[in-house]
Amino acid sequence: MQALEGVKVVDFSRILAGPYCTMILADLGAEVVKIEELTSGDEARGVGPFLKGLSTYFTSLNRGKKSVALNIKDPRGRDLAAELIARADVLVENFRPGTMDRLGLGYEMVATRNPKLIYAACSGFGQTGPYRQRGAYDMVIQGMGGVMSITGEPGGRPLKTGPAIGDLAGGLFTAIGILAALQAREHTGEGQMVDIGMLDCQVALLENAIIRYTTTGEIPGPLGARHPSIAPFEAFEAKDGYVIFAVGTPHWERFCRVIGREDLLEDRRFATNPLRAENHGALQPFIAEIARTRTVREWMAIMEKADIPCGPINTIDQVVADPQVEARGMITTIDHPGVGAVRVPSSPVRLSRTPSRADRPAPRLGEHTAEVLKAWLGLEGEAITALTGQGVIA
Repeated sequence: MQALEGVKVVDFSRILAGPYCTMILADLGAEVVKIEELTSGDEARGVGPFLKGLSTYFTSLNRGKKSVALNIKDPRGRDLAAELIARADVLVENFRPGTMDRLGLGYEMVATRNPKLIYAACSGFGQTGPYRQRGAYDMVIQGMGGVMSITGEPGGRPLKTGPAIGDLAGGLFTAIGILAALQAREHTGEGQMVDIGMLDCQVALLENAIIRYTTTGEIPGPLGARHPSIAPFEAFEAKDGYVIFAVGTPHWERFCRVIGREDLLEDRRFATNPLRAENHGALQPFIAEIARTRTVREWMAIMEKADIPCGPINTIDQVVADPQVEARGMITTIDHPGVGAVRVPSSPVRLSRTPSRADRPAPRLGEHTAEVLKAWLGLEGEAITALTGQGVIA
């Protein structure tokens, strides 16, 4: 058994934020039915890299789901969508606010028929506010949410994060909202709307930056690879790469001794962590000079023996081959019919009694249309043939 077994999800989302959310739900055991446009489906199907015609990008976000190709612009298609929604526990969409209303599938419309429905809408700016109708992509959200203003080197150009944190945070918070609403339904018997704005999610992630500004008036800027309030806590250049020393207050004395700089313990500028952070400019050159005397592997062995947090900056190939990543099963192999093995990140959620599952392939466009319409709505045979011929389903 899986944690969300028996939970039915109708997924109208596409590209990244919404599909990332519903992939989490699918990994946890929910039956996720992905509603796609008849001919092209989710736009992510056209994004590479490709393997034998398969979009591996799409695969990495839609494993374990069922695809129903449905023309919801056709009244008959909308009726079928409404029937599916009436039998669902959860609906997920990431259109601009108002789009689902214009299709006759907005929250107020479908909740009347299915009052237990959890209706989750993830958009750039949420369902309210002056920006609600603006379009939004990941980088726009990172920029507006302040993330790019604190990412990169001091004095350098603004940089986005490597992962699409604007979209991914939206997907994560949408999943959290859905799980909370499902739990609330256990007590009240009622569904509700989950309204997630990607900009809101970026603001929620600015834990240190916002509290620094609101308490000190200081406007945070980019600091490169160091922490704004702990020192030394950054990446240093070693003989053969970069090594991260993360020296919290409990580690400072041991750190000075293992690097052979006990004299720093007597320097009043570095007596406490706040002073070390304040005098970072004076402390950093001492540590940087010593860091260059050994290799990354040598520093890791020294710091591990002294129980001081330390680590390398791995490239992606090194991440995939890392013994800890392998031991935790964080890279899983999915066997796609007609394509072969595709290796993707697994689910990080570890449940002792109801394990997650991330080894099922992403669906071909419309692969489960007939299956879902039969199982959920009782349609089969001539009814399916007629709807296909009329261009309502594929």
